[in-house]
Amino acid sequence: MSEACQVCCNQRPSVRSRAFLGFLISTLSAAVGRNGYYVASAWILVEAGCGSTSVATVLAIVSLAELVASPLVGVATDRFDRRHLIIAADLTRFVILLATACALPYKATFLIICLSAVLFAFCDRVALTGSQSVIRAMARGGDLVASNSIVFFVMQFGCLGAALLCGPLLSERSPALAFTVLAVFFLVSAISLSMIRLEPASGSFIRARSPALDIDAGLLRLFAVYALSYAGAVLVSVMGSAFIFEEQRGTAADFGHLEATWSLGSLIGAVLAAKLTRIVSAHGLHFALLGASALSLMALLVMPLPWSLIVFAALGVLYNLGRVSVEVTLQSRVCDSALGRAKGVMHSFAVTLGLFIFSITAVVGDHVSPSTVFFGFGVALLISASFLSRSVAQQKDEP
Repeated sequence: MSEACQVCCNQRPSVRSRAFLGFLISTLSAAVGRNGYYVASAWILVEAGCGSTSVATVLAIVSLAELVASPLVGVATDRFDRRHLIIAADLTRFVILLATACALPYKATFLIICLSAVLFAFCDRVALTGSQSVIRAMARGGDLVASNSIVFFVMQFGCLGAALLCGPLLSERSPALAFTVLAVFFLVSAISLSMIRLEPASGSFIRARSPALDIDAGLLRLFAVYALSYAGAVLVSVMGSAFIFEEQRGTAADFGHLEATWSLGSLIGAVLAAKLTRIVSAHGLHFALLGASALSLMALLVMPLPWSLIVFAALGVLYNLGRVSVEVTLQSRVCDSALGRAKGVMHSFAVTLGLFIFSITAVVGDHVSPSTVFFGFGVALLISASFLSRSVAQQKDEP
């Protein structure tokens, strides 16, 4: 009997580790495809002469799609099998990128990217909400901070790979080939995830009844921190190509370097998060990261191209540090059966703020330099971080 128990105990960690490895492979491959899609779309629009306004417009449309999708996807991930949802989203993204590659030769670049981005954004939200809601189940019996750090490290490693891949593809090959290559990564992600089998306790998310989501002041502050961090990241996505192409007179290779340094910084941030999240309070860490991000964005106003890449790397470090910390805090405070809805609401907050920023950028993008836009958002971010910090201090002082 004791021998049987020993065999069972030895097998269960092995099964879980194989499932986690398959999940990491899927995460890596999907991250290459996802980040590559947005990098390629932004550069293709700018190179086609559509300007930074077109990039902001496309991302505003994406934000609207995500705003509609986030609450619905949150409910779906709490009621259905998350693994099946992610696989379906990956396969659909594979088809979308192939269709985009086939349509690009017809030259209606802006319209094609807009239609593609709307469909892609909905599937992307399904995949991201589902995969990030699975992390706690994957880490059951393990270290939640370490599991999140590993997943986000792999995700950013995929983003770095996408940045390094897109530079040569966009410089020397047709845009259609770039989308075709990126589509394959979503197929690999779906196959990898379909090959793993999770135990019912960690893989089955079908529930007859789910508890109500209780949003208190602490969660609202967490949502605000996430929204501000998210807005800063998407602003880099919106204005990064114009910052290099128009203001710094750079090439596609320089734009690839910007994306690569951002991703490299994010990798470092994921590693540091495993340590800092344990030794620094969540509130203190969040506000320090927001303040440092604000100062970094403001510094881009006076930074020439070589030095500005270091600033983008620092922004990547700060972004992923904050993202891992927010995810760990959310997963620690919300029960698993309501986690999908919590992430849906949190992302809705972020997308609403991002949509506001995109709208402003679409109006002033061709009249104000990208570095000035970065500076303005940095000032707003600094003010917001100070306000949130004071609200936490006031709450602690209340009897």
